[in-house]
Amino acid sequence: MSQISELSDDLLVKILLFLPTKVAVSTSVLSKQWKFLWMWSPKLDFDDYRDINHTKKSSLLMYRYENLALHRAPILESLVLKFRFKSENIKQWVGIAVSRRVRELSISYLYVWDVNSQVLLPCSLYSCTSLVTLKLEGKNILVDVPPTVCLPSLKTLQLLRVTYSNEDSLSLLLSYCPVLEALSIDRGYYDNMRVLVVDVPSLRCLSLNINSECSSDDGCVIVTPSLKSFYVVDTTSKCSYLVEPMPDLEEANIFVKQNPEKLLVSITSVKRLSLRVDFNSKEDPGYDAGIVFNQLEHLKLCIINDYWSKLLVRLLKDSSKLRVLNLDASVSFY
Repeated sequence: MSQISELSDDLLVKILLFLPTKVAVSTSVLSKQWKFLWMWSPKLDFDDYRDINHTKKSSLLMYRYENLALHRAPILESLVLKFRFKSENIKQWVGIAVSRRVRELSISYLYVWDVNSQVLLPCSLYSCTSLVTLKLEGKNILVDVPPTVCLPSLKTLQLLRVTYSNEDSLSLLLSYCPVLEALSIDRGYYDNMRVLVVDVPSLRCLSLNINSECSSDDGCVIVTPSLKSFYVVDTTSKCSYLVEPMPDLEEANIFVKQNPEKLLVSITSVKRLSLRVDFNSKEDPGYDAGIVFNQLEHLKLCIINDYWSKLLVRLLKDSSKLRVLNLDASVSFY
């Protein structure tokens, strides 16, 4: 231990980066030299999901949260906050991260004991010029986007089962992310948005997960002309799609309960396609036989009845570049 303590503080901080934040904070009790070293770490990960006694915070937990305001690193590369108990300080901690020019911010707040408890994030988050990656998870997190929103560096955005303050919150947020490349949206029971609108010219990867419990039934509007990767899981039977063509699409994974034609028409330039449809109707769906996948090279299909099989033959008969075909006769996908 004495030999390690002889190292410079800068080197010791680099060593702490290899440790979980909880362990790094615990080193503060070793000596006066170690007391504040963790506060210089540019990466912090506070995970309360693993706290067995969620009704009472440990003294160490209180220590590290109370001292977060004293964090000394001029630039915070990454901050991960995971909560499963009610906290009044999330807004303050996010504000601190923004003031430290945070680059990666992840907030997961799953306070299941109070469905009406909402976390309002600071307005400064939506104008953080340094932010590159943002993840918000949990129905208690309220996405309330101010008119002054501007995220010029944001490239990756994940919105997982969050609540929106109004119908225009998501569209407003996306419209001021000029370099956004990857977007993940997970819609669940508490989703209060009627129509999902994704209009992002710069987007390259889009992932949509629409749970069967989602209350919305007004569909999705997708305008992503630069998209390379498209992933959709839709376990509802009511969601409709209005999708603009994706001429640069390379890979698509489409898992829907029924009616995939709106999606198929928009991804005819795809090279690799995985398609699963839980279609149990005894009637021929009668989709447009003119859908042709001119660039398709790799295809994986999940087939559950003869009608769907015949439809796929019609849709794919002109795929001249097809080299790999994988058929899966699974009965259920969900």
